[in-house]
Amino acid sequence: MRISTLVILAGALLFVLPVPGTFIGGGVVVAAGVALRLLGE
Repeated sequence: MRISTLVILAGALLFVLPVPGTFIGGGVVVAAGVALRLLGE
């Protein structure tokens, strides 16, 4: 599995957690995973 895919999956898990702050954190992690995917990692 590619690193960017793992980062996107981790961000999605954070995004759905019902803990304050993880909504924004998950979104940031997903955005980082998409950026890695676009950069070819």
